[in-house]
This record gives sequence, structure tokens and C-alpha cells, in this order.
Amino acid sequence: MFGVTIGNFDGVHLGHRRLLEAVRRVVGPAGRVIAVTFDPDPATVLGHPSPDRLMSVTRRQEMLRRQGADEVLVLETTTDLLADSPEAFLDRLESAFGGVPAVMVEGPDFRFGHRRSGSVEDLHRFGAERGFKVHVEAERRVHLNSGLEMPVRSSAIRELLRLGRVEDASTLLGEPHVLDGIVVKGDQRGRTIGIPTANLDLGGTLLPADGVYAGQATLPDGSIHPAAISIGTKPTFEETPRVAEVHLLDWAGTLDDYGWRLEAGLVRRLRGQYRYDDLPSLLAQIERDVAAVRTICIDPGEA
Repeated sequence: MFGVTIGNFDGVHLGHRRLLEAVRRVVGPAGRVIAVTFDPDPATVLGHPSPDRLMSVTRRQEMLRRQGADEVLVLETTTDLLADSPEAFLDRLESAFGGVPAVMVEGPDFRFGHRRSGSVEDLHRFGAERGFKVHVEAERRVHLNSGLEMPVRSSAIRELLRLGRVEDASTLLGEPHVLDGIVVKGDQRGRTIGIPTANLDLGGTLLPADGVYAGQATLPDGSIHPAAISIGTKPTFEETPRVAEVHLLDWAGTLDDYGWRLEAGLVRRLRGQYRYDDLPSLLAQIERDVAAVRTICIDPGEA
């Protein structure tokens, strides 16, 4: 027995996790939970503006499995796929699965098929005809620290991150937002001032608001280190395109090697990005930033 849920799943947030949990309740521990997602973004294929992604397709697959999916089917988004009628789209899925699912679980605004012409009501009708159940999960809503209640949506998370509100974004995600990138060579200025940093190539995923953040970095060996994470254009020096730089506290490794993967979870925004009049002023502020990271990520009881 297997069940299916379909979506873009960008961020794999609390709403997406609710869908996976609902599939598991139906198929039981011995059944299979299959998540179906798409790459690239359909808007890109159609030539429409596409929102910045919260995560790469690789991380999306990893997170879906971590949150309960036994399998993740990534459909290549092509013009043929987007031209499928709702019936043809379901035919395509059943062919990929090798059978009919026991259940399909979706949110109330789920749409499928050409020009999003298929609705939840259509899905119920097709389920009755083809022999699968349909379960519609209500939209997940959460309360932010301010007391404001809001729906859990990828678009809301993007907006919170653009505002630097990483703690509120974490509430919707269920965990801190992660910058997942490949370490590349930068201008190497950090090491000349005693603050070596790893420069991340995020592969086009969203960069939160400029500023300095306290976070936790995960290295390829699984070790976790507190980190000061800077996002912006480095205005104290010659300004650059926006970059993400990660300074690992109390880490004796080398940053001379490139091409390895680094994940940096954003726990709290410490400040905005400012231009300092001289290097000593900048270094004094960096010292305060590092001390704040220690308090937040190592001794949170003192924060």
C-alpha cells in the first residue's frame, strides 16, 4: 500500500510536514509515503517570473525523506508535462508508480493539470473513478512571537527572510532556515584581519536580508559549530555583489580547500549591515558579534 502527496514543497515547512504525516496515518508504518515534486520551477519553464527558492532540489529531497517520505519522485518540468490535462497527469503518475495509490493527500488550494485546471473537487471525482481515497488537510496556521497568527506558506517564509525575521521564519519552517551552499574562493580579506570566512555559493537560492546572524554550521563530517554569518555587500571595503560568508567559531580546520558543502542555520539576526569608518571600528564590532554568537548558540540560557 502506498499514498501520495504532490507539491513544490519549497522549504519543507510545517504545512508540508502535515501532509506527509497525514499520508502516513492512512498507509500505516508498513506502507510507503511518496512525495511528488517538480524541478525546475514550472514558472521558469513557462517564462514567468519565478520566486527565489528556499532550498535546492537536492536539499528538498533530503528534507522530505527526513520528514517521513519513503520515496521522492522528482518530475522534470517540461512543456509536455505542463500541457497534460488533469486526467493525463494522473495517468502519468500511475504509470510512474506502477499502480494506483491508496490515498492522495493535498491542501485545500491544490491544483493540477494544464493551466492548473484540476481542483480538489476534480481529484475527489477521479479518486472515486480510479479507486483511490482523497484526504484534504486544512491549511496549517501558527502564532509568531508577536502573537500574530499567520498561514504556513513558502511565500510567507520568503517574505520574512527578506525582512531578516529569521526567528519568525523558523516558526513556520519548524526549524532554522538553512543556507546550503558550496564553499568557493572569495577575496580572502577575512583571514588577513583574523576572521577567516567560508564564502558560500548558494546556487541561486534566496539570500535573507543583509546583516549579521548567529547560527549553527554543519560540516560534511556532521560536526556542528557555532557560526557568525554575514550577508551583504561588505560596504566597509570595496562593495561587492551580495554574498554569504560564514565564520566558524573555535574551528581549527582550513578554509583553503574549496568545493565542499556547508550548511549554515540562521538562529537570530544580530544587526543590519553598516559601513564602518575604519578597520579598528569594524573589528571591535565583529568581536561583539562573535561574543553574541557564543551567548546565543553556546550558552543560550544567558541570552
